[in-house]
Amino acid sequence: MKKLALLLAAMMLVVSVAGCGSNTSASSSSQAAGESGAESSAAQNTAAVSPVTSWDGKELSVVVGPDPDTIDPALNSTVDGGTMIAHAFEGLFALDKDGVPQPAQAESYTLSEDGLTYTFTLRDGLKWSDGTPLTAEDFAYSWQRAIDPATAADYSYMFECIDGYADGKLNVTAVDEKTLEVKLIAPTAYFLELTAFPTYMPVQKATVEANGEQWALSAETYIGNGPYKISEWQRGSHITMVQNENYWNVEALGPESIRFNLVEDDVAQLSAYKTGEVLFVDTVPNDEIDALKPNEDYYVMDQIGTYYVSFNVQKAPLDNPKVRQALILAVDRDWICVNVGKADQVPAGAYVPPALSDADPTQSFREVGGDYYDPSFEAYEDNLAKAKEILAEAGYPNGEGLPTIEYLYNEGTAHQQIGEALQSMWGELGVKVELVSQEWATFLNSRKNGEYNVARNGWLGDYNDPISFLDMWITGGGNNDAQWSNPEYDKLITEIKSTGDQAVRMEKMHQAEDMIFADWMLCPLYYYTDIYMLSPVVDNTWASPLGFKYFMYATPKAA
Repeated sequence: MKKLALLLAAMMLVVSVAGCGSNTSASSSSQAAGESGAESSAAQNTAAVSPVTSWDGKELSVVVGPDPDTIDPALNSTVDGGTMIAHAFEGLFALDKDGVPQPAQAESYTLSEDGLTYTFTLRDGLKWSDGTPLTAEDFAYSWQRAIDPATAADYSYMFECIDGYADGKLNVTAVDEKTLEVKLIAPTAYFLELTAFPTYMPVQKATVEANGEQWALSAETYIGNGPYKISEWQRGSHITMVQNENYWNVEALGPESIRFNLVEDDVAQLSAYKTGEVLFVDTVPNDEIDALKPNEDYYVMDQIGTYYVSFNVQKAPLDNPKVRQALILAVDRDWICVNVGKADQVPAGAYVPPALSDADPTQSFREVGGDYYDPSFEAYEDNLAKAKEILAEAGYPNGEGLPTIEYLYNEGTAHQQIGEALQSMWGELGVKVELVSQEWATFLNSRKNGEYNVARNGWLGDYNDPISFLDMWITGGGNNDAQWSNPEYDKLITEIKSTGDQAVRMEKMHQAEDMIFADWMLCPLYYYTDIYMLSPVVDNTWASPLGFKYFMYATPKAA
């Protein structure tokens, strides 16, 4: 999602998603540090940081972020918002702990021989949280709403694989109350994953039309179809969700209620965790990472995401590709990972992260595509020298004549430290940088609206395919914060989505990434890992490599 998101890198970012934007720290991961799973790591780690020694399983108190910018499934594009949505809504399918789509609101489906028509059969007796019936028409309505220009959904392009998208009318039909027929423009291997993504979750037509955009702003009108429903929402404090008695699988749920504490400051989050006020936090202060690493309740895992810097390519001097290239080459990514990230982030030499497969599943997209510059420590001095030459070619020798560049970031110790590092590194070129921080919701909108020069950014994949990182850069795309436009790129993305031939798709996606770096449109810093703290008294929660956290089946851990 956008947010999100992605995410997802060990510096506690706040990103946009699932291909989502993320607001968390520089990392994003969910396994205990250095291990393949929580059990093996716990055996080697010391005592937990949290003082809590038991949990009764009734209310689970957590922090996944501050007040969400939006928790309308069609409008959200952040990982924190997506996590909340995933507890209040459910799609046709849902991802399990291994990221595999499993039947959710849909009990089953069939796929035509040509791979173009999905027919979903809904479960018997599905209801909204207010007790009214949920039918196939609710999905058809919600998907059409998401692509309606009046809705202005950042993720509207996620429906591009469905026939009729280009004409503004999706070829999605409610055959009857329990049957939904979906026709695609080409076989889409990840389509079931899409149906599990928040943007594809249904919303109640009557509630949306009666309340407009306000429907998703209060507990009274926030009607969902997922495992939990909002019982209380105090802005700046918390959102409390309780079990939805009308959910089809309510008997399997864990906590009676989940309290999402709305906290942005990472120091305050860790303090709440250390006192036992909360049992999970999705970020920690960067300066605390080294001290926290040995503890059994400190987790770090890989994420499918990239922490990067956005350039507003419509604003001088960032409208000059040579200026952008010089800034990209002048970054010592290894230093940032080691001294700021501190969570095994990998310096990024490209945009699409390593975890995604290529046409040959034994090779990753990144292995095949390679790097666009050498991000290693050993190459930094040569990169810096080249950056100085290129900046001079752009007409700004030693930075002379360049105006001060404003670097925008959202609040958080890691984001600030990365900004300070970039300020110093770009200072080696003679570039003056002013650092400006904003709270999360304001920051998201400033970046989205192009009200910045250079800004912190991050993206976590929305599903397991490289296109999740590439289709966001189409002209006018809701997640195209760079305000970039390339008609040839747009054409290529359309071609990618119009074929089911994996070899052809991957070749064209490599071409698309080539275009990004031919224009030096963005500045990757590192590939994400995900850091969080989870009390050892809690069991049956998990984190997705896409950045979402799942608490609906949490139980007290057996002694």
